[in-house]
Amino acid sequence: MDAITIGLDIAKSSFQLHGVNAAGAVVLRRKLPRSRVLEFFRGLAPAVVGIEACGASQHWAREIAALGHRVRLLSARAVKAYLPRQKNDAADAAAICEAAGRPQLRDVPVKTPAQQAGLSVLRVRELLVKQRTMLVNALRGHLAEFGLVAPRGREGVSALSELALDPAVPALAQAACAALVAQIEALEGQILSLEAQLRRRHAEDPLSQRLAEIPGIGLLGATALAVGTDPGRFRSGRDYAASLGLVPRQNSTGGVERLGSISKMGDGRARSLLAVGASALLKRLRPRQGTPPAALAGSALGSWALRLLERKPWRVAMVALANKLARVAWAVLTRGAGYCAEGGPVRAAA
Repeated sequence: MDAITIGLDIAKSSFQLHGVNAAGAVVLRRKLPRSRVLEFFRGLAPAVVGIEACGASQHWAREIAALGHRVRLLSARAVKAYLPRQKNDAADAAAICEAAGRPQLRDVPVKTPAQQAGLSVLRVRELLVKQRTMLVNALRGHLAEFGLVAPRGREGVSALSELALDPAVPALAQAACAALVAQIEALEGQILSLEAQLRRRHAEDPLSQRLAEIPGIGLLGATALAVGTDPGRFRSGRDYAASLGLVPRQNSTGGVERLGSISKMGDGRARSLLAVGASALLKRLRPRQGTPPAALAGSALGSWALRLLERKPWRVAMVALANKLARVAWAVLTRGAGYCAEGGPVRAAA
């Protein structure tokens, strides 16, 4: 077989292949069970294998690349553009094959098992935090029906646990609320355990430690940026920030530029953490009472953000600062250096 580009549509048990030769002629249309996929690629001459980035795609990308093939992980948005008509497995494989033959499309990086493990901890923690929020809101709502309310925040959660035992709450409702309190406490312990694992990983990763030196990028942000992408694929910090969706969405034509809200493309988790970090940084720079920390306000990044706040609304400044943080992070990731608060974005590594 002289196929040089193959599109692989992966699934739970049935995999569809579509291959073309150097002239673009179709030479392969085949469906394989999961158990025979690696056997097929093991007997195939080195080829470009395109896979849509989805669940389990990282595993198959690593396994097929280990057999000598060049694997291209492609975003679903990129593949969708080459799906002309109806969607089915064969059409998906053909669209993936077509997209894999386009060198201008940027690949999704193939992560190592260690990087994937770090992302797994972040994702599980994020899920548990969402579940904790749902339980706290449910507990708050049930107690409000009996006229009992508590402040927002962590202090409010402790107060809710005490209010669940208030005599004003009937015994039947107390039993129901106690079940919610037990679930919240169990989730708290699991979240703390995962955060401890992240701190241990952070202590062993010099790259993550250098990223955490940047104001506004904490433990979670440093971990997400260190394991989430390959910054070397981008020519500049501007390209890296654009890949995270921190630039305006364009709808320009005829030489007329029309810019909208941010594109929200790329890694949504990293983008969210950068936005949260930028918001926290702005709150420190413009507190409601008192003055901002001298070290922070006197830094190059802090003074730039303060000047921006003087002429832009809060949310616009927050997104602009998140974009700035992404660009500084790109410099730290690609130049092997750390953050320098006084004289520029990076300093020479020790």
